[in-house]
Amino acid sequence: MSQTIREAFPALARPGFHYLDSAAMAQIPGLVSEAVTHHNRTARSNVRRGLHEMAQRADAAYDGARAAVGRFLGAPAEEVVFTAGCTLALNMAAWGLGRNLGPGDEVVVSRLEHHSACLPWMALAKERGFALRWLGVTPDGRLDLDSLGTVVTPRCKAVAVTHASNVTGAVSDLPRLAEAAHGVGAKLVVDGAQMVPHGRVDPRALGADLYAFAGHKAYGPTGIGVLWGRAEILDGMAPLVVGGGMVGTVEDGDFTWGEPPHRFEAGTPPVAQAVGLAAALNWMADLDWPAVRQQEAALAWHLLDGLRSMDGVRVIGPLGLEARVPVVSFTVAGCHPHDLSHLLAGRGVAVRGGAHCARPLMSALGLEEGTLRASLAPYSDRSDVDALLAGLAEAVKVLR
Repeated sequence: MSQTIREAFPALARPGFHYLDSAAMAQIPGLVSEAVTHHNRTARSNVRRGLHEMAQRADAAYDGARAAVGRFLGAPAEEVVFTAGCTLALNMAAWGLGRNLGPGDEVVVSRLEHHSACLPWMALAKERGFALRWLGVTPDGRLDLDSLGTVVTPRCKAVAVTHASNVTGAVSDLPRLAEAAHGVGAKLVVDGAQMVPHGRVDPRALGADLYAFAGHKAYGPTGIGVLWGRAEILDGMAPLVVGGGMVGTVEDGDFTWGEPPHRFEAGTPPVAQAVGLAAALNWMADLDWPAVRQQEAALAWHLLDGLRSMDGVRVIGPLGLEARVPVVSFTVAGCHPHDLSHLLAGRGVAVRGGAHCARPLMSALGLEEGTLRASLAPYSDRSDVDALLAGLAEAVKVLR
């Protein structure tokens, strides 16, 4: 099945190329590229601006893309905000909820977070004077949910967590986190960048209040992201960026915000990118996800099993398949992850070495040099994993 899926990705047609860096950027199906090209050829115009034929086509395409994202998330289109990426979406969430916080307030951030999810809150805490509290991790790279009762206090206003870690692959128990946050009147902000590429999600059903993800990790174009939010929460948030297209009225010395989601989309939005993202999510929705997940799990187990059999290898994250996505990080004693990544690249194996923009987690786990990370996708197959394991064995011989 993975071979059939793989055929939809032109970049993977090169013989001997094994792409295992999807957690950083997924490859893009040909139909997504074609959707973007078709839009630019037939409907390239600004939205919400004109009445001519091209403008009307652009409006229809952009509105259709928003509806497609809503369907993917099980949400009305009015709760879907398009952004330039997941980083901007998470900054918008932090600003919208945190701009009025101050001394005496608290925000909880987990140590599993990508910098895009924790740094906005860290910067706001410095500026606004509220306290930042850290939710720790267990030795196997999961959130320490046993400490929720002491970390999430009545002073907490927001809890920011990842849905799936970009380092350990661990999937967070969002319903339990939502219960803790909502129990003290706080909002749950979720970074879904690593979860969305592995199937449809329903943020509302999971208890999230705001949920962000990136197009380039979900088989879509770069320069596009999504911030989903419950309508009542978006309605109470102020935008991070101001400009054309997002105001209600403008008078001398005063103005009013427009209604969500347009309130959060100042200036010309990423129209073509939104069209591409819609094509990618529609493609994902048509996959046989039980079969895809079974394939991903089998490959992840094959990788984990192979790594366990190698001397000096330490897997960073869960050793089993329960509640994890196929993102596998590991270290090799005596070998720097950057050196391993370089040698593997010479064998046509694309992986990533470093801290993966997760320094708080690396510090908590004592991993100053970072890790080597292999990340699987629906287009991955056994040859990719075999090439990684064989290449790793050879690379270790060179470095030791």
